[in-house]
Amino acid sequence: MIPKYRKAFNESFSDEKYAEFISELEAGYPPVPIRFAETPIFLPEAFKEKLIDAGAEIIRIIRNPDFKAQTENAIPVEWLVPEENDHPHFLAFDFAVCRDQTGELVPRLIELQGFPSLYAFQMHLAEIYTKVFKLDDMAPLTPFFNGLNRTSFIELLREVVVGSYQTEEVALMDVNAAEQKTAIDFFVTARILGIPVLSLTDIFQENKQLFYLKDGQKIRLRRIYNRLIFDEVADQQDLFRQSFDPRDELDIEWITHPNWFYRISKYTMPLLKNEFVPETTFVSELKEIPADLENYVLKPLFSFAGMGVIIDVTKQDITAIQEPENWILQRKVSYEPVVQAPDGLIKAEIRLLYLWPDGKEPTLCINLARLSRGKMIGVRYNQDFNWVGGTVGLMERLN
Repeated sequence: MIPKYRKAFNESFSDEKYAEFISELEAGYPPVPIRFAETPIFLPEAFKEKLIDAGAEIIRIIRNPDFKAQTENAIPVEWLVPEENDHPHFLAFDFAVCRDQTGELVPRLIELQGFPSLYAFQMHLAEIYTKVFKLDDMAPLTPFFNGLNRTSFIELLREVVVGSYQTEEVALMDVNAAEQKTAIDFFVTARILGIPVLSLTDIFQENKQLFYLKDGQKIRLRRIYNRLIFDEVADQQDLFRQSFDPRDELDIEWITHPNWFYRISKYTMPLLKNEFVPETTFVSELKEIPADLENYVLKPLFSFAGMGVIIDVTKQDITAIQEPENWILQRKVSYEPVVQAPDGLIKAEIRLLYLWPDGKEPTLCINLARLSRGKMIGVRYNQDFNWVGGTVGLMERLN
């Protein structure tokens, strides 16, 4: 999107460099079952500022004193976890790259979450793009916001995740952690923070305390960097009996507390009313079904990674919904193909990633980007194309 950098990158690109990029990306880690794009995105300053403004508007709503009351019904009763704290430690906002009526590039909100994303990995990804494609020879570029660099970003991530505890007292946890598609983020996190990566069943409970074994020694956990999504274990709740049930009263700190996954989610979209957010309504609150359904998308509230989304909506799709309070109807946004590949233009999406330390302000720190040729932007929907997949936005470093 910055023409001079795009031109220089494309002219120097080769399949051999891309193969080297993938090899370097996975060096020291298990193979990654995700497609990564051949290129980063070069974000112009004007668009970066619009992204910052769009994110700030959403945070303003989240920080309203009545936000918790407004989102109380967002948490499924069967997944309510006690001892919720007063704010999430992570925020992730997905924006489509669009064009407004004046021809300017603008961000349009697609989804949001109060849950960790690939924070550590995105730093690693940017470093490998820069190394293999020699981007430092082209310009001083960065994936970071707010003047952060590698050192200060890791310090902020450490403050949020580890805090004042010893590294062995904090663990990144997911179900079957090493087998997750995003496990490389877990391993990069472990490398830079020094914390263990544990599967749910690696942890056991004694009274209200949680423990794991390290070299045969019992170690007490004080904090869990939670990457477990309840939707993914809804039909595997015997795992809780083998380990512990997060819904019990436990002497543990959650980073971030599981309830925020639901509070800040598609459920939040109808609460947001500004220029960056497409019209969104709970199906249960529809006064009438729009006549132009081709301009809408139907989304279940409780799904992950685009599962269950209906792109080509019909009236029958809406009337057949059994629990309309758990679905939203959202006006489609028109992605503007803006990233020049050798064979044409490609659509893009930018995820802003924030860290929110206790007692401090939320900080926009890094980004995740995705390129797409398909109807849906997610990596799983673009496996059979090239110049698509996960990537990162790079911006001119101003200091």
